[in-house]
Amino acid sequence: MARACMHENEPLQWRPAPASACRSRPLGMFAMAFAIALLGLVDGCSKKEALPPPPQVEVTVTTVAPHDTPVDFEFTAQTESSREVEIRARVDGFLDQRMYTEGQMVKAGQTMFQMDPKPFEAALRTAKGQLAQQQARLEVAEANLARVRPLAAENALSKKDLDDAVGNEKQSKAAVIAAQGEVDTALLNLSYTTIKSPLTGLSSFARQQDGSYVTATQNGLLTYVYQLDPMWVNFSISENQQLRYRDQVSSGQLRFPANNAFSVSLQLADGSTYKGHGNIDFANPAFNTETGTFLVRAVFANPDGTLRPGQFVRARISGAIRPNAILVPQRAVLQGAKSHFVWVVGKDGKARQRVVEVGEWHGDDWFILDGLKDGERVVVDGAIRVVADTPVKIVTKPDQDQQPASAAAN
Repeated sequence: MARACMHENEPLQWRPAPASACRSRPLGMFAMAFAIALLGLVDGCSKKEALPPPPQVEVTVTTVAPHDTPVDFEFTAQTESSREVEIRARVDGFLDQRMYTEGQMVKAGQTMFQMDPKPFEAALRTAKGQLAQQQARLEVAEANLARVRPLAAENALSKKDLDDAVGNEKQSKAAVIAAQGEVDTALLNLSYTTIKSPLTGLSSFARQQDGSYVTATQNGLLTYVYQLDPMWVNFSISENQQLRYRDQVSSGQLRFPANNAFSVSLQLADGSTYKGHGNIDFANPAFNTETGTFLVRAVFANPDGTLRPGQFVRARISGAIRPNAILVPQRAVLQGAKSHFVWVVGKDGKARQRVVEVGEWHGDDWFILDGLKDGERVVVDGAIRVVADTPVKIVTKPDQDQQPASAAAN
């Protein structure tokens, strides 16, 4: 049987060749031709069926709308009694009895401790006896002067006798005054044996027990009484915070109420809110070099005694306003390598990255100090999937308000 074989260096033609010569040639040339034809077929199919473009990223947006926004400042604070009085022994002696219940409210003028009055009663009697003696001497001196004066006028007695009589009368008067002072001191010391509360407030535990010997200079502290109404609340503002607030007020980014009439509310340790509101009544002008802060004090009415001295609370200071503030939801602000940024959707529907300067948080929103303008659209949901300079599909979620919470409230 005749076979066609292709020989090298010869024109392409078919001619009979021996079977052995044809079998010696490899079949690679036929396989290569088949592969080239198959690739051409695939390429032609790909040109006819182009891949569809990727779907647009669905996002929600909020429109920038500057407006005056009330702002609050929160600080960790501690309550303090507006009057914290030490109840002390003012004389030396034995403590007979504690007359109050520890930890209970006491009234102004209520007896809290009773010291042994007997030594002081005896001292009072002695002082009264000495006063009576001096009064008797004064009466004798006055009578003697009354006899000497007319005799001296008639030259029946010498001038020296008159001077002695006058001197004795004056000395007796002075002695009476001194004796009266001793009586008053004895009466005062006797009154000190009954120790009373100078104010209405909450009592502390007794530092000295019945039968103890107390002295006014060493162990005279007996207890404390804390006035609960009104109650002070102290908090501190750091130097950096104060300087930042001052700069923002100067630049018009922040406005304080007239006469700094801030309103103060309290959040207790369990998360509940104290029912009353207070006001700032004192700000220490001196800087504390140890803590690097300035002390500020607010005063609260506390008629029910809900607040107790030493409690830690959260003080919220209200009354300041940020004029023409721009707010965006916190989830719209992303953190880049060097700064914060947001995605802004242009009129062409494409998202572009915008670097912004952020301020403090305001609820679920974030103050934007620089980088955004009125009317611009900022991506809120789906920002993490956005690609720069690519169209996005803006959708609306009916169950979610796309405006900042504080803006919706206004």
